[in-house]
Formats: sequence, C-alpha cells, structure tokens
Amino acid sequence: MRILISIDDTDDAVSKGTGEIAEILAAGLVSLELASVGRVTRHQLLIHPDIAYTSHNSSMCFEAEIAEDSLTDVIEWCAERLAAESVDAADPGLAVVVPGRLDADRLMAFGLEAKERVLTKDNAYSLAEELGVHLSEHGGTGIGVIGALAGAGLKLTGNDGRFKGKFRIVGDENGVTDVATIKTQGVDAVRTLENETIGDAERVVVGECKLILRDGIAVLMVKPSEDGAPAPWTIVDRKALRAF
Repeated sequence: MRILISIDDTDDAVSKGTGEIAEILAAGLVSLELASVGRVTRHQLLIHPDIAYTSHNSSMCFEAEIAEDSLTDVIEWCAERLAAESVDAADPGLAVVVPGRLDADRLMAFGLEAKERVLTKDNAYSLAEELGVHLSEHGGTGIGVIGALAGAGLKLTGNDGRFKGKFRIVGDENGVTDVATIKTQGVDAVRTLENETIGDAERVVVGECKLILRDGIAVLMVKPSEDGAPAPWTIVDRKALRAF
C-alpha cells in the first residue's frame, strides 16, 4: 500500500533541519522493515508575517510502500520518532496519507492554497477529518500540522517541490556527459525551463545540481550554454530553481 509521510516545523536555527529528520524517519522505517521508501521532497509554502517559521517555511514529504496491516505501526513509530528528533522550541506536525483512500483533488487543493494564503490549524484538522487522513501535532503549538498536510497535498500533485539534498552528476574530464548517462545517475528526465524534454544523445555540462519533482518523476533542468561552453546544454543553477 502506497502512503505519503509529511512533516513540518521540527527545527530551530541551529538544530538539524526538517529535511534531515524526514530522512531519519525514512531510514528508520526501512531498517525496521516496515516500509520501502522514496526520496524526500521539499515543498515551499507561503512566506507571510503571520506565519511562524524557522527559515524558509517549507515542509518535507516522502513516499513509502507498506503492508496493508502495518499502517498503525508506521504512524505510531513516526510520531514517536518525530517527537524525539524535534527541538523543544519547534511546533512539529505529522501527516500520513493513503492516496488510494481519499479525494485527492481536495488534498491537492489544500496544498496549493497553502502556497497562496494563510491557513489555520482548524482548516487542516477539518480537512484531515473529512478525508480520513492521520494528522497529529508533537510539541509546542503544533502549528506544523498545516504545513505537514499541505506538503502531502503538494507531493500528491507530482508537480511541486525539489528533491532534498545536492546531487552531483559525473561527467568526463570536461565535465560533460550525455542525457542517457545522466539518466543512469538518479535522474528520470532532463528538461528545459520551458518543460521541453531533451533527447538522450544531447550533451550537457554537469556537476552539482538540484532535481525537481515534475509529472511524478525526478527532473534535471537545463538551459542553453553560453558561447565557449564544451556542450550545448548546462545545468540550471540552484538560484533559478527557487520558484520550484
């Protein structure tokens, strides 16, 4: 059974980040043989004076495949681990979603709304109850339940967020490789900022990069290289991906 596990508001300015805690949860589920997991994605929410956040107001989410009868065990373990890993000053929230059991459109709409306007805990809990989604708070004010639920909704769209962590695509001595080789290194597709897919034979100046979630897959974004570059395409830098 496919589920989504989403968390928010776990850290302070000097503690481990929410993304790192999401990875701890994912690794723990695997080590306990409770789940196989996908990569963590970061989902940007609204920046607004009325919203308390540590740095960027983003939530973290990952997919997991679990046995039908282990959902309760997974939720309980994630809740316990989340509370243990979060700092005292945080307001952590946890959402666990079974996409096959709910009205996905409503949850996705909530996620998209959280990028545009200030939402409340009541908004989050009301929707979670209606949809049958697990939503719980594990310290402080628990305001992180809003971002946790929104992160799950945004992940469910398949078209929001960046994969956590820096990736390094390995090239030849000139830092160049072709798209076919790039796709053997954890990338599902290579596209332009206009969302045009680049063919397997195209050559790209590679290196450290970020991947984004598009159409439910990991996508590397590229742009035309400047004159003198050793290949026609170059990886889009992180600053240009802030909109994602």
